[in-house]
Order: sequence, then C-alpha cells, then structure tokens
Amino acid sequence: MRLLARLLEPKATAHAHCDLPCGVYDPAQARIEAESVKATCQKYQDSNAPAFQTRALIIKEQRSELVKHHLWVLWTDYFKPPHFEKYPQLHALFNEATKLAGATGTKGSADVAKAEELLAKIEEINKIFWETKQG
Repeated sequence: MRLLARLLEPKATAHAHCDLPCGVYDPAQARIEAESVKATCQKYQDSNAPAFQTRALIIKEQRSELVKHHLWVLWTDYFKPPHFEKYPQLHALFNEATKLAGATGTKGSADVAKAEELLAKIEEINKIFWETKQG
C-alpha cells in the first residue's frame, strides 16, 4: 500500500494565484451581460407593447442575474488576499456592482441610467483585473 501511495504521489507541486490556470477569468463576461441589460432596458423604454415589455423585463432580470454570477466568480475565485491588500476598494467595488445588478439595481428596474452605472463599476473592476494580470 505504501508503494502504491508513493507511486501515485505527485512529483511536482504547482502554485497559482487563482483556482485554474489563468485565462479562464475575465470581467468581459459580466460586461457583455451588462451591455445586454442596458440594451434591453432601452428597448423596454422605447416600446409601449405590453407583451414585448414583459419579455424585455424577463430577459433583463435573467441577464442581471448572470452579471451577478460572473462578478461573484471573479470576486470569490480569481481575486485573492494580496489583491485586496493592494486594492482596498475592491470589496466595496464588487459589493456596489453586484447590488447594481440586483433587486435595487438593474434586476429591479428598467432604468437605463442604472445599467450605465453598472457598466461603469464593471469597468473599474476590469481595470484592476488587468493590472493584476500584469504583475
């Protein structure tokens, strides 16, 4: 049994700053969904057809939930303690962004301005993200 354990023991240990090799995380996923939210809000505002507006609200809420998902993945899986030390505003930034995608933001409103605020927060996260990739 000891021989088998020694044979199966890894010969090298790999270290990474995130859960998977780099390249799988990107704020672009959240941004794309947030752009869809903004476009859907605009289409909702431009329409007066109740059936169309209902469909737009459903799509907007689904996309807002996806924004939150992609942000949470970045927050919990990509960013690590050294990032939060270097960028002390990062926790608040993610909190604000996910709330802007939530019930008090784009998920609960068809206000284009809320969607623009969300996109601005995602851009701030994106800037920090790419700075962490350089170092």
